[in-house]
Amino acid sequence: METLLGQGRAAIDLIIDKDTFVENEVGTLKIEDPDFGPGAVIGTAKLNGETVTVIANDAMVCNPNFPVVYAGIIGMEEAYKMAKAVYHTIEADRGKDTLRPIVLIVDTPGNGPGKQEEIFGMNNATGSYQLALAEARLLGHPIVAIVVGRAISGAFLCHGLQADHILSLGPQFGTMIHVMPISSVARITKLDQEFLENLAKSNPVFAAGPQFFEALGGVEELIDDINSIGQVVTKHVSEVRKLKKDGQPTGPWARGILGFERGGRVMRKKVMEVMNQEFASVADKYLSA
Repeated sequence: METLLGQGRAAIDLIIDKDTFVENEVGTLKIEDPDFGPGAVIGTAKLNGETVTVIANDAMVCNPNFPVVYAGIIGMEEAYKMAKAVYHTIEADRGKDTLRPIVLIVDTPGNGPGKQEEIFGMNNATGSYQLALAEARLLGHPIVAIVVGRAISGAFLCHGLQADHILSLGPQFGTMIHVMPISSVARITKLDQEFLENLAKSNPVFAAGPQFFEALGGVEELIDDINSIGQVVTKHVSEVRKLKKDGQPTGPWARGILGFERGGRVMRKKVMEVMNQEFASVADKYLSA
C-alpha cells in the first residue's frame, strides 16, 4: 500500500488490534442511522489489548443530506457525531483511575461551508467537537492523532490539533498539512507567489507539508513505514500517559515549546512567556468570578 489518502477505514485496520473495531458504539452511545454523518467513522476498538475510542474520516462517501460534504470534509452532522463519541468516552470512564485513549485518524480537506450548514450552526458543531477533545485531554484521556491523508484548515483545528500528540505519515505518502495554500496566501497578502515559494524553502511557516509542520513543532513524529503506524500510535499513547502522570505539558502548549526547540518558531517561547505573565496578572480576577 503506497498511500492511505482517502482510506481512513483502511488506516483503522492497520492501527487497531485485528477484528476488534465495533463501529457506531462508544460507551452507551449507539448510532443506528447509517445516514447520520457518514463521513465520520466512530467506534470502539482494542489497541495493544486496551480499549480505545476511534474517530476517523471516511473520504469515500458523501453525506446525502448536505451535498458539500464529501471526500473527507467534516460537515455539521459529522462534527456532532465526533463530539458525541468523545463525550460518551468521557462518561464511560468517569471515576476510573485509567482513562481510555482516543485515536484520531485524520484525512480531511476542510469543513463543509455550505449555506445550509452555516445557517443551521456549522461553527457550533465543529466548535463542540473541538471543545469535547480539549475537555477529554484535560481530564486525562490520552489523545493521539495520526494524519494519513490531508489535514487542512479549520477541519484540522477541530479534528487533530487538540490531541496530546500529533503524528503523520511522511510526505512521500501524499500527506498534506496546511492552513492555506501558498497561492491563496499570495492573493491575500498581495505578495508574489514565486517570492513566497522561495521564502517557504527557508521558513517553514510559509510551507505546506508534514515535514514543515514537524519543524514547527506541530507534528511530534513523522512515520516512514505505513505498516508501523499501529506500533507508533501505541508508543505515543504510552508516552502521553506518562507525561500526564508526571505533570508534563502535552497538546498545543507543548507543541509551542517543541517548535521553539526545533528552531521552527524562534519567537514562540518568548510569546508564551508573555502570555503566561499576562494571564497571571489577571487570573485571580477571572478564576474567582
